[in-house]
Amino acid sequence: MIVKILLPSTTFEGVSYNSNKIDKDKGELMKVENFGALQALEHLKPQDYINYLEARSKTSARIKYPQLHAVISCKGRSHSKEQLTELATEWLKGMGYGEQPYLLVFHKDTGNNHIHIVSTRVDENGRKINDSYEKIRAYQVLNQVMGMDEKEQVNKDLDKALSYYFSTRAQFMMILECQGYALKLNGDRYQLFKYGKQQGEIETAKVDARIGLYQKNINRLAQLRAITERYRLSHDPAAIPVSAPQPKGKGSKPTGYTSELADVLAKLIGVQILFHGQPGKPPYGYTLIDHTKKTVYKGKELMPIAEFIRPAETPVTESEQAVSETTEPKVTIVPTAQSEADHQCDSVFPAERDQWTEVSSYAEESASTGWVPEINLDIADDIDDEAILGRNRQRKRKARTNTR
Repeated sequence: MIVKILLPSTTFEGVSYNSNKIDKDKGELMKVENFGALQALEHLKPQDYINYLEARSKTSARIKYPQLHAVISCKGRSHSKEQLTELATEWLKGMGYGEQPYLLVFHKDTGNNHIHIVSTRVDENGRKINDSYEKIRAYQVLNQVMGMDEKEQVNKDLDKALSYYFSTRAQFMMILECQGYALKLNGDRYQLFKYGKQQGEIETAKVDARIGLYQKNINRLAQLRAITERYRLSHDPAAIPVSAPQPKGKGSKPTGYTSELADVLAKLIGVQILFHGQPGKPPYGYTLIDHTKKTVYKGKELMPIAEFIRPAETPVTESEQAVSETTEPKVTIVPTAQSEADHQCDSVFPAERDQWTEVSSYAEESASTGWVPEINLDIADDIDDEAILGRNRQRKRKARTNTR
């Protein structure tokens, strides 16, 4: 489950946006609250709600951006429209908007059920609703409404990550970054950040001890190769660039890659493919997270990247294979495809995976994509992943990469 507060607005365009969704049978008005006598009238138009919200907001001339427009989204159909309406109502109370006029509109036009919230930041006395640390509090309140203990959850996520077999620290960090964590190396321990604050930490010695238990499973790799060869005949293995929409109609921003083959491997056998490469350029490598056997592999342990992304009927030349084995780009961006989130991190811990959003049109243009974790790892095939760009990645709270 996630919550996203959309970009501020001087007008209440969120009402018009959601009304258009309703008119196109892509949305449903679930709740109208605290609009006073207006609610007693029939056949209200969107402009009637806008006029009311504007009239309330004009009681304070100091507030430049009076609209509150937020989205609460679940994974797939895990929550019904009624459940999301109840969650949104309790979330508004926790955020201080329980007595404010607000609209709740359920959207059903994407793969993930989500509900939009539109209200005003100005209360009946002309004062602004508290917005200090708003984005952090948004998750704190949602977690409270959901009955989730953040500290307990991070311990569970750490235990789950440590149950996997991996050969480098960076691979361990990938597992957690796929669940939305950012990690920062501080002395002899990693600090874990989520929801805008530190949630926990783990000693590097525990990670290194787990690394010491890693043994390459040759039989499993042979099995995965056979499965890959089978499905590449019917599913295109070519890496497809993934782009994130930008606000105000700007061009899309490249965020990484996915492929039909990667999708089917994740869905059918629980093997997640993470591509690595510079934005706007073909991927230079990839990593496999085998959730079925709880093991992380470097892509080359399965097959070279040039072979993995090439159609089965086209052989890889020796020169192309040599390039794929030696290329080491400086910057890596791993995608979060399928409307910014589902492909790359959708199969992490299938029974306990994080919830992602899929919001279209105005919401996509307005919402920051910061929630989706970029697994920003520079992993060259067959090179131990610890040192290159290490200092820069520490500043970004991302996994250090490539040691030689």
